[in-house]
Amino acid sequence: MTHGSNGRPAPGGPGVRATPIPGLLVVDLEVHGDARGWFKENWQRAKMVAAGLPDFSPVQHSVASNGPVGVTRGVHAEPWDKLVSVVAGRVFGAWVDLREGPTFGTSFTLELDEGVGVFVPEGVGNSYQTLTEGAVYSYLVNDHWSPEAEYTMLNLADPSVGIDWPIPLTEAVVSDKDQTHPTLDQVTPIPQDQSRGRVLVLGRDGQLGRALLEAMPAAEGLGREELDLADPAAVEAFDFTGVDVVVNAAAYTAVDAAETEEGRRAAWAANATGVAALARAAVEHGFTLVHYSTDYVFDGTQDTYTEDDPLCPASVYGASKAAGDLTVTVAPRHYLLRTSWVVGAGKNFVSTMADLAERGVDPRVVDDQVGRLTFTTDLAAATTHLLDTGAPYGTYNLTSAGDPASWSDLARKVCEATGHDPDRVTPVTTQEYTAGASGPVAPRPARSVLDLAKIQGTGFEPVDQMAGLTAYLEGRTKP
Repeated sequence: MTHGSNGRPAPGGPGVRATPIPGLLVVDLEVHGDARGWFKENWQRAKMVAAGLPDFSPVQHSVASNGPVGVTRGVHAEPWDKLVSVVAGRVFGAWVDLREGPTFGTSFTLELDEGVGVFVPEGVGNSYQTLTEGAVYSYLVNDHWSPEAEYTMLNLADPSVGIDWPIPLTEAVVSDKDQTHPTLDQVTPIPQDQSRGRVLVLGRDGQLGRALLEAMPAAEGLGREELDLADPAAVEAFDFTGVDVVVNAAAYTAVDAAETEEGRRAAWAANATGVAALARAAVEHGFTLVHYSTDYVFDGTQDTYTEDDPLCPASVYGASKAAGDLTVTVAPRHYLLRTSWVVGAGKNFVSTMADLAERGVDPRVVDDQVGRLTFTTDLAAATTHLLDTGAPYGTYNLTSAGDPASWSDLARKVCEATGHDPDRVTPVTTQEYTAGASGPVAPRPARSVLDLAKIQGTGFEPVDQMAGLTAYLEGRTKP
């Protein structure tokens, strides 16, 4: 177990600082004082989100007034996020990570006054001890208090956590209930995806949907029969009671078929109209919406694309996905993950190339489209990372890292990794490959390289493309 305290911060802000507990953030609040007293912005959404605090959509403000010195409350892990700050006096705070994972039992302590607050993510136990008479602290929470709410508790005096209380607990004012909480070895860690409310995964039967459900085993997977995203009325009528996160892995992905009259309607229904209905539901019900985008929202004429580059799709599929992207951004709590060249369990480019090599077929593969693969396991891991760490909401690029490659480069690597001669792959241009096609062919981005700096800045490191490809082939189950 690790323990840490950064002491009392210098004045100034707003600023947001990390702690040894993932998602637990220290917030420096700028206090303006003169002979009349002082003023501060206790919650200022635009400034604080820009500084790195999650846009956690608080719905309730509560205030705790404490009379004598030494009033000690906790350790309680509540089923919501909260921003704690001091209105008057000084308070000693102690936090313990009670979520499952490598930081379970990690503690952090800090003295709070008017100039410093702490953002406490759901599942992290928190406790406070007053250091002055008449101390008052306030907290904003993103769910309404309920007497039916379930808490995970930890004993204030647990020696394995070793909180160094400024006022010994034998001299402190502690409720009878708080003195009887279990020690850490008796606490059941809170599952990461159960520290939230209900989590729904749409598109459970697709490659990404299956990977997401493996990464979030407590989530509920929904297929088209339970919620048809292409039917806005079905989305509007769906009961989202108790839902905290909706992860949308459902989409129309038949790129070439989308160029037909029937396919165009289907693509826009699922990728744009249905997503707009889902975004409206996110606004109405207050859940976090996770949605997946594509390199096809760009025309492929730039060397690299960042999250801020303007959308410029060249195909019907790309246009329908771009429209969906724009509607997702109206949800206050949203993560939009833009990806490319997705590979997961089942039929995909990599598995097809491996099968052809094993059957003795020498493929012709496009050599003038360049990008990076994205493995569904990595995409699912990035999703849980953003949710669990409370990363700032917004758009994130997520593909494998490493040098970009063409489709033919990757096909050669597949042949080599499966023990076949890579020279069996014949590189061709897109025009040569599509010559004589029996139906419409959608334009593809010539370059699909997405910049990864933003998601790396949250602490997530995508897998290297070639290392991921090797691992995928080693673990592949033939269809």
